[in-house]
Amino acid sequence: MELSPEDALRINVLIANADAVRIDENSMTVYGLNGEQEMKFPLSPTGRSDQYLQKVREMLSSAVLDSPGGYPVFMRRWTRMGQIDNDQLDRLLKIGEPEAVMAVVCSRSLSNELARRAWWCAPYSEHARRMLENPAVVAEPMGKVLADHLIEHLPFETEPRDMMNTVRLVLQPGLIDDEQKMTLWQSGHRNRSYRIGFLETLPHDLPQREPARGDLQQFREALTALGGSYYAQRLLTLLDEEGQSFLAIADEVMQNPADQEVASALFNALGRYFALPERRHGLRELAEVEAEVERRLAEEPALQALQQAVPELAEDLRAMLTLAHVSEYLLNPIFGQTDAVGTVMNEKIEPVTLPLRRLIALLRGQDQDGVSGRKRRGRRRE
Repeated sequence: MELSPEDALRINVLIANADAVRIDENSMTVYGLNGEQEMKFPLSPTGRSDQYLQKVREMLSSAVLDSPGGYPVFMRRWTRMGQIDNDQLDRLLKIGEPEAVMAVVCSRSLSNELARRAWWCAPYSEHARRMLENPAVVAEPMGKVLADHLIEHLPFETEPRDMMNTVRLVLQPGLIDDEQKMTLWQSGHRNRSYRIGFLETLPHDLPQREPARGDLQQFREALTALGGSYYAQRLLTLLDEEGQSFLAIADEVMQNPADQEVASALFNALGRYFALPERRHGLRELAEVEAEVERRLAEEPALQALQQAVPELAEDLRAMLTLAHVSEYLLNPIFGQTDAVGTVMNEKIEPVTLPLRRLIALLRGQDQDGVSGRKRRGRRRE
């Protein structure tokens, strides 16, 4: 099958003038972008539509990339890895190939102008999330355009992972205003996956503020007197408004994470928040975590000095150190044996979540015996 002479001529003109090209397969229309101006022309197929579109893309690829067979196979493999060189990015947007657009939005070399062209080619939420992973795009005008799109379409997302990542990305500095931020936070009452984004991006400045623990003033002077002790400062923060707010939201989400990705993200956010020096990574059992905590308490002079200064907070210190070693690795032995989600998943991870929730209750000055599992009927998927 050959392209009609009219289409071949129009495509050659498009190649010479367009900064980006997209193809609407439903209407069989080719669009070109030149600066802020948009060009378009309808195709006149000489055979089956799918075969004709393949010929159009082959012509574009041959002229732009010197690849007569279409979008190169090796580039398809690199598409989502951000491995495309900067000097090829603008050309990839001229071949009307969806995978080529994905290669551009995933590139670490993406500029504001290329982000604008890629967004014109394919304004999809997944592309917006990919581009907002790039600090260079976040800092430019396109960052706010992409964030506004994600905020507008967030109510229509169905996957907890996409909700969680969207909130995390739009909360980056300069993308949304305080009103939008508060709307997102309030939406988290209905969908706790939103709260993960706040715990990941704004752990020290959550919109919902919990009061400081009632006995903070009793220990403030002793903890402050330890001066440069990192552990004392972290414990002081946990007892104050910031730490109590973080712990309250983490406990709220831990009661009923939507799926395995949300649970893993929550555990990682917990470990990052405490950010202890020389934290041992990859512990897969709570028993391993407890053994590591006991070792540190016995061997580190700074921890021994803290226990001597405020012996009343010994259990709080142990809880803080335990939560600092939390990560998704604690869930992997369970998730490696099931693909359960929802209620069934929450029942399966209770041997891990319940002990952690009791530690959180201890740090919040609450009754640990009040933390218990809840058996609920729900849909199973194993």
